[in-house]
Amino acid sequence: MSERPVHEHIRELSLVLVELSDKVLQNFFEALQAMKNRDEQSARRIRMVDNEIDMAEVNLEEQCLAFLALQQPVARDLRTIVTIIKINDDLERIGDLAVHIIDRIPEIGSEMLESFEFESMGTRAGEMVRKSIEAFVKRDRNLADEVCALDEQIDIMHRKVFKRVTSLMKPPEAKTDELIAALSISRYIERMADHATRIAHEVIYLVTGEIVRHKDSSFEKLIESLKE
Repeated sequence: MSERPVHEHIRELSLVLVELSDKVLQNFFEALQAMKNRDEQSARRIRMVDNEIDMAEVNLEEQCLAFLALQQPVARDLRTIVTIIKINDDLERIGDLAVHIIDRIPEIGSEMLESFEFESMGTRAGEMVRKSIEAFVKRDRNLADEVCALDEQIDIMHRKVFKRVTSLMKPPEAKTDELIAALSISRYIERMADHATRIAHEVIYLVTGEIVRHKDSSFEKLIESLKE
């Protein structure tokens, strides 16, 4: 590893990360379709792919740690490797969310699923992840900021699901189990958007050296949600 230029190793690790992100996103979108179509065969394939994602995540982390130990990078190179490690972890967690979604398929009927906008919500969250990875590749601070701004849209959609589920649970004849499953699916998609935002924050750190993940409006969002 030490015989090759540092920038070549970093470019190689970055490409592996991008390839992993493509696999994670494809599996997530397939999970949305499997949920929509109640496709158990696709669900089994999604679980298998998630196992591959888990192994790839561990392998990439090991490569990054070996790079740190052998090359001892500093400044921008060190930030890049740290960023890759953190994004790698977020991608693995997004992969888990795809499995969590398909795990809910037996718990919710087609009619209940169709009454919510999970496909639209999931597509938006997936595009956030795609844009955050694009921001990493291009080292684009503006694109990272755009991802952070989009997170509020997913939060609004999730709050609407929460309010609707709460309302539908009130009648004695309410389909409580299905409603809980619906709320869980919404929460998984909302978490995916959160991970996309985390990736965007790491890109901002990479580009500027500034740690921004605790400088967002989370506290203000909490206050506003309590007022609603």
